[in-house]
Amino acid sequence: MQYRGALHKMSTQHGPTVRYTLKVGGDLLLMNALIGREFSATFLGEHICFCGDLVPEVYRQNFCRECFFTKPEASPTIMKPELSKAHLGIAERDLEFEQRLQLQPHFVYLAKTSRIKVGVTRGTQRPYRWMDQGAAEAVVLLETPNRYLAGEAEVALKDHFTDKTSWQAMLRNDPCDESLEDAWHHALDVLPQELKKYAAASPEIWSMQYPIAEQLLKVKSLSFKEKGDSFSGKLLGIRGQYLMLENGVFNVRAHHGHRVDLEIR
Repeated sequence: MQYRGALHKMSTQHGPTVRYTLKVGGDLLLMNALIGREFSATFLGEHICFCGDLVPEVYRQNFCRECFFTKPEASPTIMKPELSKAHLGIAERDLEFEQRLQLQPHFVYLAKTSRIKVGVTRGTQRPYRWMDQGAAEAVVLLETPNRYLAGEAEVALKDHFTDKTSWQAMLRNDPCDESLEDAWHHALDVLPQELKKYAAASPEIWSMQYPIAEQLLKVKSLSFKEKGDSFSGKLLGIRGQYLMLENGVFNVRAHHGHRVDLEIR
């Protein structure tokens, strides 16, 4: 099977095992059924930017330089929700867009990836955000009415929990013996009093199992930087947005928009 086109972040579906679909150009690949097959991919040296333009290179976060500095989808509040100002009626780049994004329910959550981490996501992104991160378990701590309050809570909890995932430890499945329920209670104890009114009634823990036929002991990153860069190998599993191959791991999300030739045997 051969495919040519731009890679898209894999979509996920929660179930007994997380189900993945990869879009390459106009083709949709049901990835769980392809575990154990040989994959070969070659970078064509072109990117499809967020704006839809074909560009020779991306600047950051898969945006071209102009989009990164002008589009509201690339604004600093995407990465730092505590900077949100739409609840004050203040525009950063596009107030209408920012109000749609920021003035909706958000979850502050704890997730067990390599360690227990704190994060923020829109209410509509549960449990997709957790599957994208490769979390084994996750639990909602707070539900806030806007993005700013969720960001304030996340900042308050960063003294007690990491907000980063060690992707190497996650893909090796290094053991994490911390109790998510205990962490949930601890997080509520240390939250500022004014944010506790948004707390979930009880810790409802979600579990995620990933389609992995063979666990990796060592993790090596595979990436595309120059035209003609390629990788090949047997697909052993998928976790988060990573294809786990016998000779390395490939972050699909980090290569969103990259045009490739893909062959599956």
